Amino acid sequence: MMSSKWRDEQTPSYIDFVSSFLNANSFRLNFVPIAPDFIFNCGGLSLAFIFVTNWDCSNTELVFNRVQNLKTRFANLYVVVCLPTKEKNDSFVRSYFKCGMQIGRPPFVPVQDLEMGFEKMVKIAHSRGACKQQDVTSTMKAERLGSVQMLENYVKVITSIPGIDSHDANMLNQGIGSIEAVAKATKENILEKTDLSPDKAETITRFFRDPKFYLSPKLTK
Repeated sequence: MMSSKWRDEQTPSYIDFVSSFLNANSFRLNFVPIAPDFIFNCGGLSLAFIFVTNWDCSNTELVFNRVQNLKTRFANLYVVVCLPTKEKNDSFVRSYFKCGMQIGRPPFVPVQDLEMGFEKMVKIAHSRGACKQQDVTSTMKAERLGSVQMLENYVKVITSIPGIDSHDANMLNQGIGSIEAVAKATKENILEKTDLSPDKAETITRFFRDPKFYLSPKLTK
């Protein structure tokens, strides 16, 4: 099912692409006035999707407010966000923390273009539906997929901090833990539990504590 409101906000050529892609993957398309942008029914499981096709850096709270509202109404909610430029990606990361989102609740799926975004939705729907039909195996697959997505999002968020690379992100994941734990960690804790330099530890603690710092443009590495 596709939201008729979402459909009206897209170009006719893109709706044609969506329709053809769904048909090729054995989905039937219906336009209905639903709250999410899409609802897929696969293997007895319903999944809801918000698909942000145009990230507006000047009005990000609108998206996150909608996510907060829908995640209380749909147990299986995913948010696909098209972020074709570095500016939009950095805006998303800053807004994600500013609006108090929890990692993985619901899962966010950043993509670089609209076609990739829709293909990701269909793949998620197919995989979750197949897992539902495979009983015990389904639980293992869902947990594995969730772990991979969580780690990818973790690295993406941590490396958005100026001067921090993927190696640093992995060290923080192993030594400190979750994003929330990193945000609360002191400089001394980071130095004790990772191999990061004092300058990087200072940068990380400032990023999570000083609004002037984390709202400023990301420096080029």
